[in-house]
Amino acid sequence: MDSSQSKPPLQAPLHSRRLTMSDGVALAATVSGQPGQPAVVLLHGGGQTRHSWQGTVQSLGALGYHALAFDARGHGDSDWSAKPDYSYDRLADDLETVASKMGDAPVIIGASMGGMTAMHAIGRNPTELARAMVLVDIAPRVDPKGLKRVNDFLNGYRDGFADLEEAADAVAAYNPHRPRPQNPRGLMKNLRLRDDGRLHWHWDPRFFRERSDEQREKSAKRLLDMCPHIAIPSLLVFGAQSDVVTTAGIDELRARLPQLEVGTVPGAGHMIAGDRNDAFNGAIMPFLERHAGLGDSLIA
Repeated sequence: MDSSQSKPPLQAPLHSRRLTMSDGVALAATVSGQPGQPAVVLLHGGGQTRHSWQGTVQSLGALGYHALAFDARGHGDSDWSAKPDYSYDRLADDLETVASKMGDAPVIIGASMGGMTAMHAIGRNPTELARAMVLVDIAPRVDPKGLKRVNDFLNGYRDGFADLEEAADAVAAYNPHRPRPQNPRGLMKNLRLRDDGRLHWHWDPRFFRERSDEQREKSAKRLLDMCPHIAIPSLLVFGAQSDVVTTAGIDELRARLPQLEVGTVPGAGHMIAGDRNDAFNGAIMPFLERHAGLGDSLIA
């Protein structure tokens, strides 16, 4: 084989699991690799599902990791909260339960909402919940315009879509830098057909609630105050085209997390794993090799 040709991505078999939380809510998870291998837990962003991590989970399993991605409560194939209770404290409770099932302290990788959940869980936990932490395009304080654009998308389309093409148009409008897929059938992982005969996003509509500027500031300050309790190796990866993470936000976080490493993924926006999955994997692998407990000989 010509060494100049790119090698096909490594992939491992995927397995499905359901994990029961302390309040009885069951979370859907996708797993690769074997228990006993260095563990990695992946958390998706708001409005996404575990499927956004599928390529990363497969690659990690093939490289010798025990990787698990799960749908947050109220998302995808996971149960919805009856109350509903979707606070970051509740999401952090779920993460602690999932991490405890991995056998060994995992590296936790969280995108956007998942990164916020990781910081809450690790920052408040007196024990070693995680071996290391990777934040994906998120910081405690972000660009309010970018955040509004995300919130407008998540809170929009309450009446659903007539068909897949209409849903694909909505996604293309939100991600204009990403090529629109010729076949939108993959979107069905993110949609549900309801009794009204229309397609609706997979998440509980009660999950996303508008918050005032005062509430967001209070939340950011609380999270920044928790950061000094996070002593583990940490990495922030952000998209070069992201309108959510700012230089000021990164500098502020780095002041509270002096061990924080920062990496950039060219050509990616806020949804890095979806925009540039291969590039994202390449950005995190050196960090994992150093901190996940997997020898370099296994990676080679």
